[in-house]
Amino acid sequence: MKVFSATALLSVALSCGLTNSLKIIINNDDGWATANIREFYKALRADGHDAYIVAPVEQQSGQGGRTVFSAEATLSRPGQFDTVPAGAPSFGSDPMDSHIWYYNGTPAAVTFFALDYLVKRQNIFNGSEPDLIVTGPNEGSNAGPFVFTLSGTVGAAYAAVSRGIPAIAFSATDILNRKYTAVNTTNDPATVLGKLATKVINQLEEKGNGENSRLLPYGYGLNVNFPYISTKPTALSDGVSCVNPPFVYTRLTGGAATNIAAYNEETGIFNWASNFTSPGVNACINGDCDLPGETDVIKECKSAISVFTIDYDAPSCGGAERIGELLVGLVENEGKAAGNGTGNATVVAVPGPAETGAAIRVGVNGAMAGLMSAVAIGMSML
Repeated sequence: MKVFSATALLSVALSCGLTNSLKIIINNDDGWATANIREFYKALRADGHDAYIVAPVEQQSGQGGRTVFSAEATLSRPGQFDTVPAGAPSFGSDPMDSHIWYYNGTPAAVTFFALDYLVKRQNIFNGSEPDLIVTGPNEGSNAGPFVFTLSGTVGAAYAAVSRGIPAIAFSATDILNRKYTAVNTTNDPATVLGKLATKVINQLEEKGNGENSRLLPYGYGLNVNFPYISTKPTALSDGVSCVNPPFVYTRLTGGAATNIAAYNEETGIFNWASNFTSPGVNACINGDCDLPGETDVIKECKSAISVFTIDYDAPSCGGAERIGELLVGLVENEGKAAGNGTGNATVVAVPGPAETGAAIRVGVNGAMAGLMSAVAIGMSML
């Protein structure tokens, strides 16, 4: 029988990622007591990460990047699902778990509360900054560039990137709003989503270890969208079960939606509707224009991973290529992630599906002109 030394066993454990311990804050816009965020938390903790939930005390969808802090020191009404009584402090922790916190503010405000109060004043990471801030998985997809104007999920992640903290926004197609106590099976969609999101984080931790100890370059984040998760065929899943969707390296534009003001002749009022043909949200300004659009990818049983940057005026920087390399081994089109065939110097039309219109490719020299002439207005998902 072969005998292994303690040093050898430790080496094996490290190489297998068994001692992962990233410092992670989990935020969202659906509220601190939803099934999705709690199952995500459980998956991260199970993999050894030092994870904290810090999320709004109530539903805050559609807030975008608005930073609104509580104007009162106590809650004027009960928190989500009556988990916090009226009159309780405007922020606090779960009495059963000190790693779970709420704050009465918009998602972006919660990000700042986590960084400036819990990290700096409460010292939850013993003097260190978090390695990563993640948001979601949101109840509803956040695909396409228009999400940056309205999605609280993306807005909270964007706020973290603005502070120099790597961030990932996760979103699910399923829009069911449930309390975390409703989860009762291992195949529950919330449990599946939590494990899928954790898989992305573990991939970045494993591949990016040693890259100046950062999971993502400064100014960059990821937008991850999952398809409709179902253990049995449904209309939303196109008649097939979907519990292990492969990942695809994507771009924000391509088949993306923006909003229109839809007028109801009978009621005389307006509501939003989606427009999938706008060149404003489907112009490929930066990166590899041959990448599939995330909106179309999640229509199948596939998960989309797109890179975004906070620097709108730097369309030819190489951070996206670096992140693509980190995703090799996770996404099915890893040749694209590795940088094969990248470039944005040619100006040509990029055909899209008939129902979604065509994407437009803008070369490096025409990037700013294209940006100024094709400003997007509107959004479809929160």
